[in-house]
Amino acid sequence: MAEREHAAAAVNLLRERLASGRLLPARRALHALNPSEIADLLESLPPRQRAIVWNMVSPEDDGEVLLHLGEDVRDELIKQMDVNELVAAAEELDIDDLADFIEHLPETVTQQVLKALDADDRARLESVLAYEPDTAGGLMNTDTVTVRPDVTLDVVQRYLRLRGELPSHTDALFVVDRYAHYLGALPLAAILTRAPDELVSGVMERDRETMPATMKEEQVAQRFEHADLVSAPVLDERNRLIGRITIDDVVDVIRRESEHKLMSMAGLDEDEDIFAPVRGAAKRRAIWLGINLLTAFLASSVVDLFEGSISKVVALAVLMPVVASMGGIGGSQTLTLMIRGLALGQIGWHNWQPLLRKELAVAAVNGVLWALVVGTTAWIWFHSPLLALVVGMAIVINQTIAALAGIFVPLTLKKFGVDPALAGSVILTTFTDVCGFFSLLSLGTLILL
Repeated sequence: MAEREHAAAAVNLLRERLASGRLLPARRALHALNPSEIADLLESLPPRQRAIVWNMVSPEDDGEVLLHLGEDVRDELIKQMDVNELVAAAEELDIDDLADFIEHLPETVTQQVLKALDADDRARLESVLAYEPDTAGGLMNTDTVTVRPDVTLDVVQRYLRLRGELPSHTDALFVVDRYAHYLGALPLAAILTRAPDELVSGVMERDRETMPATMKEEQVAQRFEHADLVSAPVLDERNRLIGRITIDDVVDVIRRESEHKLMSMAGLDEDEDIFAPVRGAAKRRAIWLGINLLTAFLASSVVDLFEGSISKVVALAVLMPVVASMGGIGGSQTLTLMIRGLALGQIGWHNWQPLLRKELAVAAVNGVLWALVVGTTAWIWFHSPLLALVVGMAIVINQTIAALAGIFVPLTLKKFGVDPALAGSVILTTFTDVCGFFSLLSLGTLILL
């Protein structure tokens, strides 16, 4: 907590110095920040100030800072850099970070970066690039420390002293045979606390979680969470060790996923620059506004079917937004629960029935409760017990439909490969509006006229 408050204070101090035009103190304040904090600062600045701060960033931090930026901001800054600057930035990165970075570079720059690497590093980079970016293979770092099972811990200790340095976030060495087939993990704690003459094969962990190279990054994050891992080996289809994933990589995955879910609920891109040019931002948002307009016309067409009823019982028009909004809120609650369950792998077509029964029961309880509240209000307001009955029944019906939509809309979207967080809320709102209007107006027509 103290570190986070210190970092926030440093960023605020830098903003104040930029606003006052004191560039030299601003530069000193900038150098006190780490690459992630610099990236947060750049994303919070308008383009003109962003360009000033970017020119102050130390060249050896360029690559790390660019990696922490959203895609829109990163692409904008990359356009301002020449080939030599980009190559220099890439050379400062670890192989797993370089694999992420190189995807955003122009082809000509990518070739220059590959030429600047030695043969060993180029082969390691290509082994990472062979896998999709959102898989364990795409996340992994090839910098692993391996030992054989038939050596003693004393030999391992001497090897580590000769090596002199371990890769970051190393909590265990990996045990492999002569053909690089994975056998187990040797925790650093065991190396230090067990007898030096014990063999690695007698000390190593054989049941440590491993990650297939083709496993999706969301599943990798779940395994790290469930097993409290700091690092994990990545294996190819032949059970050969090809790299490792560390907790810092998984934290990045979790952050991206949370941002994606949050922004998708509004139909936005998590990499969108908050200071993006008006034309691009308007174009992206216009798509979802257009989709929403189509659904609004659909709801309006339902209302138009009952124009005669509304003209005779004006109270129906007054109460329509109440019924629709109550269904929308109830459905959104179920939808949010479903999206979370789908993201965590807790819900699917194999176990939706118990959740459906529970959500229908919740909808029934809330439907009856709020039907009584709204119905009583309508009775007092319009002095009509029949109108109170109509609006109460419509609320119960719409709450039930909202629960059904909240369950089946995300399941169906997921089945067809569409992100429920992106499209679910639009479809759900259409269901609750159309069904809310139809139930209220049809019941009003049958009972009141």
